[in-house]
Amino acid sequence: MEIYLDKRAVRQIRLSAEDAVEEGDTETLREDILEAFSEEQVEDVERLLDNGDFFEFLTDMLDEWSGDDVDELFEILETSLGELNIDLKYVLPAADDEEEEAEVDDEDFDADTEEAEEDVDED
Repeated sequence: MEIYLDKRAVRQIRLSAEDAVEEGDTETLREDILEAFSEEQVEDVERLLDNGDFFEFLTDMLDEWSGDDVDELFEILETSLGELNIDLKYVLPAADDEEEEAEVDDEDFDADTEEAEEDVDED
């Protein structure tokens, strides 16, 4: 089974995790992770859990997390779901990808132009 999280959900979890790292409080983070999943996804996970409680699953996962690294949190989430034979995937909307690529290209172009100007100034 695969579960897909959209870009907005990933961003919300990431921001909440950063707050949890700063404040040391995981309660809001747990709720934000729960909200990132649809009701159907939560029900699918609960069917696979021994205790059938997604909230407790998240609590155990957060207890395993060191609380220092946001990327580690995503790795633990992926691993924990993987143990239930669920692949966690991240969906990036195509329109947003194109906009981001355009922004990156513009930034790279500007940086290259500035470097070229600096090289000319040095001569």
